Amino acid sequence: MSSKYSSQFKQDSVKLAVEAKQSVAQTARDLGVNANSLYTWITKYHQPESPASKGSGEKHPYDELKRLRREIAQLKEERDILKKAAAYFAKNSR
Repeated sequence: MSSKYSSQFKQDSVKLAVEAKQSVAQTARDLGVNANSLYTWITKYHQPESPASKGSGEKHPYDELKRLRREIAQLKEERDILKKAAAYFAKNSR
């Protein structure tokens, strides 16, 4: 039986799902595929950086990865704001 989706589509879907700022389930809905299929493709086509670091709980590990990436981006933005504020106040205190 032939696959409904091409290998290229699956790989592109995995890349989109892993890099998107939304959940894997939402990405699957946007693509019109079953979320379980997308999770299966992620397992098959995406090699995580550290295989020993599996997520815990009921969430899928890639959802946790995406949450952490969003958190890192937010923290970097806050850090940059604080740097600018510190420079501004240091300049005005002279």
